[in-house]
Formats: sequence, C-alpha cells, structure tokens
Amino acid sequence: MNRLAGETSPYLRQHAANPVDWYPWGDEALARAKRENRPILLSIGYSACHWCHVMAHESFEDQAVADLMNGLFINVKVDREERPDLDQIYQAAHAMLTRRSGGWPLTMFLTPEQEPFFGGTYFPKTSRYGLIGFADLLPRIAGAYREQGSAIAEQNARLLSALRMTNPEPPEAAEALPVNATKLAVSALSSSFDPVYGGFGAAPKFPHATELDLCLRHYALQNDPRSREIVEVSLSRMADGGICDQLAGGFCRYSVDAEWTIPHFEKMLYDNALLLALYADAWRATGSEGFARTATGIVSWLLEEMRSPEKGFYSSLDADSEHEEGKFYVWTPDEVRALLDADEYVVAAAHWGLGDPPNFEHESWHLRVVASLADVARTLSLALPDVEARIDSARAKLLAARALRIRPGRDEKLLTSWNALMIAALARAARVFDRPAWLTAAREAADFIRATMWRDGKLLATYKDGRAHLNAYLDDHAFMLAALIELMQTSFQRGDLDWATELADSLLARFEDPAGGGFFFTSHDHEALIHRPKPGHDNATPAGNGIAAQALTTLGHWRSEPRYLDAAERTVRAFARELGHEPTGFASLLIALDGCATPTTTVLLRGDATTCAAWQRAVEREYRPAVHTLDLSVQASLPGTLSKPHEALAGHESATAWICRGTTCLPPIHSLAALETALDSAD
Repeated sequence: MNRLAGETSPYLRQHAANPVDWYPWGDEALARAKRENRPILLSIGYSACHWCHVMAHESFEDQAVADLMNGLFINVKVDREERPDLDQIYQAAHAMLTRRSGGWPLTMFLTPEQEPFFGGTYFPKTSRYGLIGFADLLPRIAGAYREQGSAIAEQNARLLSALRMTNPEPPEAAEALPVNATKLAVSALSSSFDPVYGGFGAAPKFPHATELDLCLRHYALQNDPRSREIVEVSLSRMADGGICDQLAGGFCRYSVDAEWTIPHFEKMLYDNALLLALYADAWRATGSEGFARTATGIVSWLLEEMRSPEKGFYSSLDADSEHEEGKFYVWTPDEVRALLDADEYVVAAAHWGLGDPPNFEHESWHLRVVASLADVARTLSLALPDVEARIDSARAKLLAARALRIRPGRDEKLLTSWNALMIAALARAARVFDRPAWLTAAREAADFIRATMWRDGKLLATYKDGRAHLNAYLDDHAFMLAALIELMQTSFQRGDLDWATELADSLLARFEDPAGGGFFFTSHDHEALIHRPKPGHDNATPAGNGIAAQALTTLGHWRSEPRYLDAAERTVRAFARELGHEPTGFASLLIALDGCATPTTTVLLRGDATTCAAWQRAVEREYRPAVHTLDLSVQASLPGTLSKPHEALAGHESATAWICRGTTCLPPIHSLAALETALDSAD
C-alpha cells in the first residue's frame, strides 16, 4: 500500500494499492520534488469518474508504467472534490496550454514550484484514439523538463500572468451596475434553447439548473412566457429522459445525447440538490404534478441511498459497476419480460418504449418515458388509475430485481459545500410541499455540519470515518450561509440566525477582497498556491461569489447590517464588466445583481403560532422568488428588521404581518386577505 491508504477520500484510497508511488498533495511531495529537482506528475480525478477508472486500470495498475512514473516523477494524486482549489487552477492552466476544454482525469506535469508545463486529460496506455500512449509520453516529458528549462520558465511566466488575468479587474468607483444584464442573459439562453428536447445547445447536454432557475425567476418577475417555456420544456424532457432514474428517482450528471436518453451514469449530490429546489419552484410556478413527482423521486432516492448514519449526505454514486458503465441500470428485453406479467408488460412497454429497438450497448434498454401514462391509457383503452397501478407494480418489481445486482460504488465522504446545497434544497422543498420529514432531514444534516465541520469560527471541507479535515473554501461558507437562510424561512430558529451571522463574519474576515470586491476561493490563511482564483462563473455548482452576494444581501436586510449589504454590492460590482458584456454563465451573480438593484421583500409574521403557520403556508403556495417569509411567532426579541412586534387589533385575526422591502417596512397587516393583496400589488 502506498501513502494514499491513510487518506479520507475514497478516490485516493482506490489508488492505495497501485504500484505507483503516489503522494497526496502536501509538503512531503512538494519538498521531495524540490530536493531531487524532479517534475511532478499531478493526476486529478474523482471516484465516480468513468475515464478515471479506465486510466487507472490501464496505466496506474500496470507495473511497467508505474516503474516509469516512479523513476521519472514525483507522483501526486488529488481528489478534485476535496481539493477544488487545485482543480480550478490546473483546469484553467490546461485550457491555456492546450487550447482545449479540460475534464477528468486531468493529467498535468509540473515543475517542483507547482508550475504546469504540459498537460492533458485521459491518456491511453498505448497510442490510440489519436492520443499518444502514456508509456511513450512519460520519457518525453521528463526529457523536456531536463533539456528545455529556459523555454519552460518563459512559458510559465506567461501562464502565471494569464492566470492572474482570469480574476476581474478592480471596478471603477463610479461605474454603474448593468441592470439590463439579466434580460441579455435570458435572451442568449433563449437563442441556444432546444425547443424540442429542452436544455441548451446540442449533445452532450447538462441540466444547467442555475440557468434554468434564472429563467424561472425571469418568468415570474417579468411575466415572460418564453422563459416559462424554456423551463417547462427542459424540466419535462429531463424528467422523462434516461438522465432521470425512472425506477429509483434522482438524476445522473449529464446526457451523452441531445434527447436526454443515455446519461453518463454517475449520480452526484450537487446536481440533485440544485434540481430538487428547481423542480419544487417550478411546481409552484406552473402547477405541473409531474414536477412534484420528480421532486419527490429525488428525495426518495436521497434518503434511501445517500444518507449517512451521521445524517449527512454522501457525495456520489459511480457510473460503473463490474467495470462497465451503466451495467447496474440497463435491461435486456428478456429480463423485463421475465419479471412482469402480461398486463404490466403491455403498459410498461408502451410507457418506456420497450417495444422499440434497444437503445444501449449489448442489445439492452435504458428506461425513459416515450408516452405519458394518460396517452398509454387512451391508446390501450384502459382507465388511467388502472394504468398507474400497473406501472407502479412494474416499477416495484424492476427495482427489487435491480437491487440484487452488484451496485455501483458510493463515495461516502461528506462534503460541506454539497451538503449545504442539499440542506437548502430540502428545506425549500419541505415548505413548498409541506413535508415535515424533509425538514427534519435538512435540519439533522445542518446539525451534523455544525457539530463536526465548524471549529473555532472556521469550517472544514470534508469528513469520512470520523475524521473532518482540510481548510474549507468559499463555496462551503457561502452555500452553508444560504442553507441557513432557507432553513429559517421553513422553520425559524434563533440558533440558525446566530450561526449565519458567524458564517457571514467569517466570509468577510477570511475571504473578502475589500479593495477589489468579491471573495477569493481560498481563505487568507490557506496554503500558498500558484494562483488565487476569484471565480464568478457558474459551473456544475453555482459560483460562490454569486451565492455569497445573495445570502449577504438577505441577511443584511434582516439584521439591518450595512457591512453585509456593502460586501454584497462590492461583489456584484467586482464582476460588473463581465455581467455587462457577457452575462451568460453568471446566473447566480445576476440574481445577486437583481437583489442589489431592487431590494427583496421579506414578510415577517408575528402573533398566534397556528395563525402564522397558516398564513405562511398560504403565502408559500405561490412562486414569489423575490419574497422571503419568516414565521417569527414563537421568537423573543430579534435584531434589526426582524424586531417587528405583533400588534393586536380588535376584530382581526390574531397575527400581524409586516412587509419589508430591504430594511423599510410598510404598516402592519392584520388579515391574510390583506397580506395576499399587498403582495400581489407589489408584483
């Protein structure tokens, strides 16, 4: 076993028995590289990554390749989920060096000073796919390092300069905020929208939950029917496609085709968190029962397969089982026929297209919806309840049979940032659908994070097997702050407000760039790396700067705290040029921009607990993205704007509602009808 055996990352542990002399990233490896003047071979991946497994089986488990690696390089293995700081830097460097998009596995060759001079992604062991074989490449790279030192140094100087330019330039003091940026971004998204299958662009297709969230907000706030179409078509087609697990619920990471039929089969916690919140909001906005079923399916999968004994949430499920991608999920025609009776099969075949030619490798099917149950009922001249009962029975039988197969691997580390995304989504879905058990799951996960990952005013990034470690990043702090804001809207607790305040103070003290605005991805006391990113672009998860600005704006209004409001505005201003010139890809910052331009509305409910709860449920039935509702009925004195009292009025209900825009509140309201009228007029 090599040095990876003692790590918390399941991905690193997968490589602990390799003949490669792997190091985790750290002082020991970096010091040896400098001492021996040997280049570093940096390999970045994650446990659910199919091509990471392929490269490992082909090269890292091969003694001859390992001998080359060990003789020529200091070999460092990194889990991109535990070290997103390193992944960001070296993905950007790869793009600059190769002028191609990156991905995983990421294979980079560094000087002992951590500066990259050559890179790629997957390399086969021997030359094929138009790629040089890894075994042939290694001596060439080592030779180039020995013989081309001056050229490498010159290239590295240019690369480091280019990396610095990826951070936004300090804004001009008098520069106006680009208030029209959201409209421009939605217009660009509309141009790339696929009106037939939904989503944006062609294959491969990713869910783009943050961009769809922006479109849904734009529909609600601007009454834009095109934005609603983008969201409805995309979410409907995704829910019917193979990217959604038609048996157990939950979504895979992306689809390899434009029709959402065949996914890349790994299931990530963060995708499902973002999609859960989106489907819950889309149900409120459209009333589509299909969206409610899809949201329920995500939570069912989550609580069944992804919840740890500590009540946190695991990171991901692998794409592969038995060394084959998708093997756990797909079916042969004979398997399905053998499991279902004739009545079930005729409905399942029509609903999932089982009568069509197989759509996956080895003459197998991956299930997706080709006809709605209502259409199946009409086609077969059956009553809809009968069709629903048959498909429920078929689903249960297939799911039970699938459970007997060898399961894909599960990455059982618990990441603060991804847990925070799911806590926020569960809290929102709990109040949207009035599901107390979902709120309990969200709160228990938040309690786990606070008890285990919050130490001396600092968050830690990752936990497994009783060990929490690694300095947390911007995303951990921003996402957890946003999660507490969601929890407070679902079930207000003073402890959440106090912890949110501590997190906000930690963000400002440890991550903010007070001169240039915005937040660095790593804290001021983080280890020194070759670059310190200040990311504003959304990727698979929303940008930490965008979520931090949104959360600080909300908390700043609630607490009447100008430090938070000023930091949020400085963050938006830091990216104002990008938002004004090329806003697509900055959805989370655009939402923050809207909050700076037009303060969001908070409804504060005081008085009788039963009445306040009923009023909150009524308000939450509508999708009002610019409205926060807090039930403060059982709270004692609170700070700032939250300090509004219950003002009993004879002949009226036993509750008081305050509508506050920013920190300015309207006169108290004493009936639900008047409250809803006031909110509708504000819209």
